[in-house]
Amino acid sequence: MTAAPIATGRPLDRATSVRIARAFLPERWYGNRGHYYYARAKLGSDPLYPSMVDALSGSHAPLLDLGCGIGLFAHALRAAGVALPYRGVDNDAGKIAQARRAAGSAGLADVEFDCMDLATGLPPHRGSVALLDVLQFVPAQAQDGILDAAIAMLVPGARLLLRTGLDDGSARARTTRRIDALSRLMGWMNAGPQRYPDADALRARFEAAGLRCEFTPLYGNTPFNNWRVVATRPL
Repeated sequence: MTAAPIATGRPLDRATSVRIARAFLPERWYGNRGHYYYARAKLGSDPLYPSMVDALSGSHAPLLDLGCGIGLFAHALRAAGVALPYRGVDNDAGKIAQARRAAGSAGLADVEFDCMDLATGLPPHRGSVALLDVLQFVPAQAQDGILDAAIAMLVPGARLLLRTGLDDGSARARTTRRIDALSRLMGWMNAGPQRYPDADALRARFEAAGLRCEFTPLYGNTPFNNWRVVATRPL
């Protein structure tokens, strides 16, 4: 396991955030602009996607994005010139419909989206896997199975990318749990937080599978206990 220094990370620049967000504008002027404003705010304030683009540097393996939401990771990858094949899946049919529409509007190549409940199974895949702000929302009994299935998908040189809160008893951890629960109450997430991973248990799982892993705090300018976890299958 490689320990990484604390990093706040940087979000996308304003021009790129606005350009990507425009793909989420409604087809008619009177349509709902909620996803446009969400995408613009998320991309312009959260270091998540630039950090994960960096974590994929040098890899050309196809990427499966589990719990992809409205597909912002695909847009961030293409904006950074990363052309690896991308497939996003999510259990929210409305978000998948929006992801498909926005990807088409932006002309994203080699990108696809499907509706799927991760608690009941994962699609076949060989390459890299992303679980970004997802694992804590999966029922506790399903988390281990999802991680094991994702690890089994990794080919040599591929990476498993996680962003998640960790169960470390910190004030940040308590804040993260409260905000995740609020997201469920507000309707943005269709499930509340279930179980936050334990860092030592994750390290042990990755090392037992022969993976190199790195844990990096990814707080940004937020009060959340967000961590970037990258587990790599050696060549």
